[in-house]
Amino acid sequence: METRKLTNCRTTLPNRAGKFLNQLTAAAVQDLESAQHVSDLPANRVIFSERDTPNALFIVVSGDVKLSINSSDGRRLSIRIVHTGEILGLGSVLAGTPYEVTAETLYPSRIAKIERQDFLNFLSRHPEAYKAVTEELSRNVNLACERLRVVGLSTSAPEKLARLLLDWDENDHQNENQVRFRFCLTHEQIGEFIGASRETVTRTMGAFKDRRLVAFQGSMLTIPNRTALASYARG
Repeated sequence: METRKLTNCRTTLPNRAGKFLNQLTAAAVQDLESAQHVSDLPANRVIFSERDTPNALFIVVSGDVKLSINSSDGRRLSIRIVHTGEILGLGSVLAGTPYEVTAETLYPSRIAKIERQDFLNFLSRHPEAYKAVTEELSRNVNLACERLRVVGLSTSAPEKLARLLLDWDENDHQNENQVRFRFCLTHEQIGEFIGASRETVTRTMGAFKDRRLVAFQGSMLTIPNRTALASYARG
C-alpha cells in the first residue's frame, strides 16, 4: 500500500460547498496538510470498524466509501456513501469514543489519514476551525436522520430504491432532469441500504428499467427523468 504526504489539500480535493475542508482558512489548511498521510486502497478495504478505538480521522481524497452498521445476529445495514472530499470518523475522534460505523472502500480509493492527537493539536492552534467542526457534525446528524427516514418510514421498496438512486449522485445535479453517474453496487449491497432482500431489489430494479426510469451501460447509471423517479421517492 502506497503512503505519502498530501501535498496540496486545496487542489487535490474538490470544491464541495459546505464541506469541512472548504471552510478552513488557507493557513489552517496548510497546517492540516503537514499531519496528513495519503494511502491508495483497493476496493472492499475496511478503513475502520465499528467499536474500534478512534485513533485517527480520514478524508476521502478520491473514491467512494460505504458506511454500515451490524446487528448482533450478523445483519448489516448500510447507512450512506461518503464521496470525495468528505471526512470519516470526526465525531468519534473528538469524543474519544469507539467508531460508530464501519467504513469500507467501494472502489479503489485514495484516503488521507490524520492521527487523532495531531487533529486535536490542530484544533488547539486553530480554534476558528470549531465552527466548521460543528457544522460538519450537524450535517452528519441530518444525513443519518434522513437515512433513518428512508429506511424506517418509506412504505415500499420502489420508494426506498428511488431515494437511494437520487441520493447517490455526488455532483448534486438537482436542477438537471437527466443525470449519469457511476453505480456499481450489487443487488445484495443495494438491499443493505434499503432494508430489502436481493430478490426484491432485482424485481424493483427490473420494473424501473421497464418504465425507463433508469438505464445502465456497464457501470454507468442514467436517470433519464429525475422528476419521474422522484415521484417514486415521495411515495
